[in-house]
Amino acid sequence: MRARGVAGAPNTVLHPWLCAELTAILAGLPPPPPPDDPDAIRAAWAIWQAGLSRPITVRAVMPPLRLLLVLDNLAGHLTPALVLWLFDHGVMPLYTPLGGSWLNMAESLQRIVVRRALAGQHPHSQAEVITWLEEAVAGWNAAPTPFVWGGKRHERRVRARQRRLGGSAATVADHQPFAA
Repeated sequence: MRARGVAGAPNTVLHPWLCAELTAILAGLPPPPPPDDPDAIRAAWAIWQAGLSRPITVRAVMPPLRLLLVLDNLAGHLTPALVLWLFDHGVMPLYTPLGGSWLNMAESLQRIVVRRALAGQHPHSQAEVITWLEEAVAGWNAAPTPFVWGGKRHERRVRARQRRLGGSAATVADHQPFAA
């Protein structure tokens, strides 16, 4: 998880931070292949747009695709300056649908970190909140909790739903007609 505490997050703060983080991530990846086949490169970009209701218009000549970036549909994530920066660096933005599962997972992670940072705390300043959140992110990164679809949380929800339904949950294994 990558995060930096700020008092506000307008695009003038978010975009430079995001570009710096992506630059660091890209620097840790293997170097891109040489752009010797523009058609193959465009095809790699096109694969990730197949089936989208609103595909992104890509340039005639694109760099090799290096990274997929899943974003929500905030207007700031759709600005031409950001999208063109992503394209120039081989990053394909994929926007989640409203209520999409990836977005929900990101929001779940945010809730967990906020709960860990602020549980039982009574902050006296914005700086304290920022410090606690950054410490919680560092703690998460030191020992991340994997997300598993249908994991323990799902099992707890299923059991809770069954308890709300009530009843004995008794069943008859084999029905034998009653003989008179």
